[in-house]
Amino acid sequence: KLDSACDGLHKDNIQHILEEEQARNRFQLELEFVQCLANPNYLNFLAQRGILRDRSFINYLKYLLYWKEPEYAKFLKYPHCLHMLELLQYEHFRKELVNAQCAKFIDEQQLLHWQHYSRKRMRLQQALAEQTQAQPQTAPPHGNAAAK
Repeated sequence: KLDSACDGLHKDNIQHILEEEQARNRFQLELEFVQCLANPNYLNFLAQRGILRDRSFINYLKYLLYWKEPEYAKFLKYPHCLHMLELLQYEHFRKELVNAQCAKFIDEQQLLHWQHYSRKRMRLQQALAEQTQAQPQTAPPHGNAAAK
């Protein structure tokens, strides 16, 4: 009886390990796919092949909206993909992506946004650094003075 109980535990452990591995693989696959949605040229590719008209794919896009939740979004390197995922919920947007000019326009807008963001961030960091340097450096109080 002990052997059969151990076999049962062993099989349960193996099953649990396999389920965890499948969950990790699914997470990684969906993470990579969601981030691909930030690429308008990839979206154009999908649209031109009719994939964005497939009802099961549209349902999959709806399912992927869970990536907008903070506990999942924190893993994204390209958060812009969430905006594209949101837009892909609309049929009109999916239809427009067939047009290569639409994808090109989105690509250009992304580039302009990133350039503006980078310049603005650099200016803010410079201003903060200048502000920090302009503040008078005061020496910390003497050990005995701090204790009083």
